[in-house]
Amino acid sequence: MRIYGLQKMTLLDFPEHVACTVFLGGCDFRCPFCHNFELVENLTDDYMEEEEFFTFLDKRKGILDGVAISGGEPCIQKELKNFIIKIRDRGFLIKLDTNGYHPGLLAELTDEGLVDYVAMDIKNSLDKYGMTVGVKDLDTRPVEESIRILLQGKTEYEFRTTLVKEFHDISDIAKIGELIKGANKYFLQQYVCRENVPDKTLNPPSEEDIKQYLVVLSQNVPNAQARGI
Repeated sequence: MRIYGLQKMTLLDFPEHVACTVFLGGCDFRCPFCHNFELVENLTDDYMEEEEFFTFLDKRKGILDGVAISGGEPCIQKELKNFIIKIRDRGFLIKLDTNGYHPGLLAELTDEGLVDYVAMDIKNSLDKYGMTVGVKDLDTRPVEESIRILLQGKTEYEFRTTLVKEFHDISDIAKIGELIKGANKYFLQQYVCRENVPDKTLNPPSEEDIKQYLVVLSQNVPNAQARGI
C-alpha cells in the first residue's frame, strides 16, 4: 500500500476523536472541483511505504484514537481491507471516506465491523451524477446500493455534499433528500476554489442558497446541517 499523504493529527476529520489522516491514491471519478486531484491521477511522487506509516502509528499509541482513511478513493485499493485490519490490530479506530462506488467492499467492511465511521460523498442528484463527477453515462446503481448499506445503520456514518453553484440547484438538493431519506447525518459543504482543482472557473453557492437548501432538506433529512459556513 502506497500512502500519498499523512496528516499526523486532526481534531476535525474523525468526529469526537483525535486521529491522523492517511491519503491513498487513485479514484473512479474525475470531479472538476476535487481538492485532491493530484491523488486522483497519481500525479505526485511523494509517498511513504506501509512500513514507514506503521512505524509512525506505533509511536502514537495513547495519543491518537484512530485513523481516517481518505483519498482519492480508498476502496479501489485491493489491499485496503488488510490495511484496515493491521491498523485495528494496533488498537486504533477507523474512519473511511468514500465516494460510495464500491458497495461490495463497503458491505464487507461494515458487516465485519472493521470500520467505526463512514463518510460518504453524495455528489449530486442521480440524473446529474455523471456530469458532476466527470464520468459520462455513469451507472449510479453502486452509489444507490452504498446509500442503502449505510442507512441500515450497522456503523456510524454521515453523508455530505460539496456544493458548487454551476452543478447544484434546489431541485437537486430536494432529490438528494429523497435519496437519503431518514439519514442520521447529512452535511452541506460550500465549495472553495483552490489552486489544485481541475476547473478554476467554478464558484460556491451563496449562503442564502444554502439556507434554502436546508429548508427543503428538512422534509426528508431533518438533521441536515451546513458545515464550515
